[in-house]
Amino acid sequence: MEEEAHSIVIVGGGICGLATAIALHRKGIPSLVLEKSETLRADGVAIGIHANGWRALDQLGVAAELRETANRITAYHTVWLKGNNSTRIPVRDELRCLKRKDLIETLARNVPEGTIRFGCHIVAIHEDPGSHGAVITTGDGTVIRAKVLIGCDGTNSVVAKFLGLSVPKTLHQTVLRGFTRYPHGHQFEPEFLRLRDGDLFLGRLPVTDNLVYYFVTWPNPSTGVTKDPGATRDLALEKLQGCPAEITEMIKNSDPESLNVYTKIWYRPPWQVMLGTFQKGTVTVAGDAMHAMAPFIGQGGAAGLEDCVVLARSLSRAAATAATDGGSEPWEEAIAGYVRERRTRLALLSLETFAVGVLLRAKSPVTKLACFAVLALLGSQSLRHTNYDCGRL
Repeated sequence: MEEEAHSIVIVGGGICGLATAIALHRKGIPSLVLEKSETLRADGVAIGIHANGWRALDQLGVAAELRETANRITAYHTVWLKGNNSTRIPVRDELRCLKRKDLIETLARNVPEGTIRFGCHIVAIHEDPGSHGAVITTGDGTVIRAKVLIGCDGTNSVVAKFLGLSVPKTLHQTVLRGFTRYPHGHQFEPEFLRLRDGDLFLGRLPVTDNLVYYFVTWPNPSTGVTKDPGATRDLALEKLQGCPAEITEMIKNSDPESLNVYTKIWYRPPWQVMLGTFQKGTVTVAGDAMHAMAPFIGQGGAAGLEDCVVLARSLSRAAATAATDGGSEPWEEAIAGYVRERRTRLALLSLETFAVGVLLRAKSPVTKLACFAVLALLGSQSLRHTNYDCGRL
């Protein structure tokens, strides 16, 4: 049985895992990223990044490159089909819609060579009593001792299970996402269109002058729901009858290869985020493994980028001390500081997301009023959550 030792091991080579590796590298701290896929996971559709996420990307040193791939969004345009009402609110700070492929590949290019180990399935995690770190066993029998273990492995996180965190809850909601290409250019304004018709919600964001990202979502029953992209697109078009022609044409002409469907939204409710155990010794989590969020306020990805900056900053403060005495205490204190700094921010984001989700499905006037009150206190209408600054790396 092969055995090896590393200072910091990151589980998961998605956006959060790669961003954490870059943040640590920029602080002079090497890491090993364990990714279960055989290649870089550059699939998916798009991700909207608000100003708080761009501040984190600036600290990672990749923002300038990514800004070249996506146009700036200048307004939120909300349309209610019933009642024929609409509002248009300027975007005060930066908002762009990135292709997930562009984001993942840019992050991967900025990770030091040899950092990512693909095809690495973790079958067990045990506490290392000698170092307060973790002992990881992979599918091929390799044993990896880590002084610090960071779980960036999404909603079905093996590291979160090791910490004893509850499984994220699910919301039965169909979400269709895709790209539509306009070879000769589209005529859409550079705005985030949010179209509402009862419990159906459509979003449209231009990525470039020739590429548009859209999503359509509606509640679904818990059983008998199709996951076939073509059938889901047809169902969406059926539900969107009566919409402007530019909307239905956009969906009809979308790139079939880009279509992505999921029928459940995973989320960690605010009370789990506020009370959950995010540390055991020198083991912790970040991104969706820590705070899976429904997409209602578009902050899941950006919050994960914030995690990376805060965590690397905390660990860098402990690195010099740990190098001197070799103990685990500095790492434990650094992770405890990271959890303290992130918990309130994440709990508020989770609460806002949860309140929006409840409001979208609420039938009771009392429930709706309670949700409106919570959102008003959180400054949801003014998008206060996008003004957050996680600080310098």
